[in-house]
Amino acid sequence: MTSAVLLLVAIAAVAHATWNLTIKAAGTSGTRFLWLTFVVATLAVAPFGIASLVQVGPRMPLLLLLALASGILQITYFLTLQRGYRLGDVSIVYPLARGSGPLLAVVFAIVLFGERPGVLGLVGAGVVVAGVVVIGLAGGRGRFGANRTGILYGLLVGAVIAAYTLWDANAVVQQKLPPLGYFWITAIVQLIAFAPFALQRPKFTIAVAKQHWAAVLVVGILSPLAYVLILFAFTLAPVALVAPAREVSVVLVALGGWLLFREPHPVQRIIGAVVVLGGVALLAIG
Repeated sequence: MTSAVLLLVAIAAVAHATWNLTIKAAGTSGTRFLWLTFVVATLAVAPFGIASLVQVGPRMPLLLLLALASGILQITYFLTLQRGYRLGDVSIVYPLARGSGPLLAVVFAIVLFGERPGVLGLVGAGVVVAGVVVIGLAGGRGRFGANRTGILYGLLVGAVIAAYTLWDANAVVQQKLPPLGYFWITAIVQLIAFAPFALQRPKFTIAVAKQHWAAVLVVGILSPLAYVLILFAFTLAPVALVAPAREVSVVLVALGGWLLFREPHPVQRIIGAVVVLGGVALLAIG
């Protein structure tokens, strides 16, 4: 990968890790909180999204159709992940989702898009996925075999991650749609879809906004920034390389959880981090 792609992925990883750690610190991630972040994201991206849509012209129906489907996939991701966390162990669902998602994306990017990354790139992708799983399974290996529900939902969430990754890559790479405008429409889709839940009891939503306004702003700004940068990276490098490379954010989240929140099992987290960074180094070379 080129230095430009590595820079995009690195900034996206920092942004992604920051908003995830912000949610952890705030202690909230419910539907109302998510909807408020969609409001901020939609407003923050609006000037850039509208400006980029001017160049779409007669291809606007295609953009709207692809963005609508992407928004539905993103909603499916959020709902499936939350249900997985309720029914299974987080230590099982999270690593399987973050590991299987990019792995499936690599495989199908090769099959569907005809990408042909080099051997070092493929090895690096595999090493990144392995490192993510090592981090995620810190302290949770004893429950792995017994938690069939967690395994099922982890793999299901991973499949959804791969689906929206490939769908969005097709939109901005194959169809050459503008990443900012495309993302803005997907954000609007999510905003509308979650509105009934958030507005059902507006007093509760207002209370969440007052209590967690700083976290809402951070997540609402950094979440779209992280993903838009990845969409731009898709236009510059193969999806089979970018998809696993973006998982370096998991390293930052894991280390942040240990340093900031004193979460246990630092040794395994550090080992996993080293493995992921080694994989990213191979991706850079490949």
